[in-house]
Amino acid sequence: MARPTAKPGKASPSSSATPPTPSLLASFFHRSAPLYVSAALLRVVFLLYGLWQDANSPVKYTDIDYLVFTDAARFVARGQSPYERETYRYTPILAWLLLPTTQTTGNPMVDAALFSSGKVLFAAADLVAGWLLERVLAKSMDGASARKFAAIWLLNPMVATISTRGSSEGLLGVLVMALLSAVMSRRITLAGLLLGFSVHFKIYPFIYAPAIVWWMDADRMSKTQPSKQPAKQPSLLSKLLAFVTPARLQLAVTSLATFLALNFAMYTLYGPPFLNHTYLHHITRIDHRHNFSPYNTQLYLASSPSAGLGQVDTTAPTLRIESIAFLPQLLLACVLIPLATAKRDLPAAMLAQTFAFVAFNKVCTSQYFLWYMVLLPLYLPRSSFLRNKRLGTAALALWVLAQGAWLQQGYLLEFLGESAFLPGLWVASLGFFLVNCWVLGVIIGDVGEWSRSGVVV
Repeated sequence: MARPTAKPGKASPSSSATPPTPSLLASFFHRSAPLYVSAALLRVVFLLYGLWQDANSPVKYTDIDYLVFTDAARFVARGQSPYERETYRYTPILAWLLLPTTQTTGNPMVDAALFSSGKVLFAAADLVAGWLLERVLAKSMDGASARKFAAIWLLNPMVATISTRGSSEGLLGVLVMALLSAVMSRRITLAGLLLGFSVHFKIYPFIYAPAIVWWMDADRMSKTQPSKQPAKQPSLLSKLLAFVTPARLQLAVTSLATFLALNFAMYTLYGPPFLNHTYLHHITRIDHRHNFSPYNTQLYLASSPSAGLGQVDTTAPTLRIESIAFLPQLLLACVLIPLATAKRDLPAAMLAQTFAFVAFNKVCTSQYFLWYMVLLPLYLPRSSFLRNKRLGTAALALWVLAQGAWLQQGYLLEFLGESAFLPGLWVASLGFFLVNCWVLGVIIGDVGEWSRSGVVV
């Protein structure tokens, strides 16, 4: 009997056994190499473009902060204090890391490469942060999906631009992701070391301590299943005693010891300038340039008390807004958000904390956005912004447009010298702040919804 042939336009039965060809996008995320090679090449392109722009344009690509960092490293190379460089407000460790930028050979191309080595370090830190991000994501999804969400950080042009301009925030991304990975893996000593070092390196990661401590309850840290037997209503004293678990004590002691040891070492080397510039300065700082914060105009007036206001009586007692602006910020980021979200989903809680800390900070510049961008892919897979495409599109559009409105007013002020403070810059700052508050509300609402649906991380 003759074998039947397939009709024209119809697939042969045997063809159904052929596996479908994966799409180009699926193939890209099937393995790690394409993603990380692309992320590295993106940063190489930005680095090379930055060299060209610095050499040919009056508007420089290199961030002013990078010049501050490298100047401080130059002082260290001479055996002096990094704080000899005015406006250096960071740990000496950062200046030490950039010592290669101070080397010279007499060859212009080699010297340019050495000077840019700090940018290469920061760009490489982006990649390491992305790798750690992928590892955390892989705990709850397959590898290809984890790489897709990690790409939000790794292939983000804004992230690549900020690092290759010379901002050190990529190093903070590595520390924060390593801290989160250690906590979720129950590696408490490592988490304590990372937390103490992170807070020393840049103050803001201290906000994560309340969320981590609140998340680390006895049931979650126990290797055995919690007992389901009904228990008597505990007293207040027994609740307080139950809160002080070995894991929480271990984290507190390790992180505090690390933080104090590093500060003692730096104080021994550089004395009071270390404390003044690294920590105390941030209480009264009045930076107003490139500042998206609603406090921008007030900080400008505080930096020049007589500007448009006549002579100010400096002997009269005043309550300076820049000295107390951190109070609502810390109440939200360190108390209310951890209590409301940490036990439900630690990564999302840390995102919400960081988002609130940046939005309510009296100084809010573009590089601070990286603080929460590195945590964003951990929240997005179950977020309302992905479930509801219109909501996600609206949030992204409003966030970008609000920034654009501020940058247009900032350009008039900082580049053209026009007085754009009122109403332009102030209204733009308020608009961006309100958009951030709305986005923050959606994030916190999502965490509450996950808890009600029984999803706890």
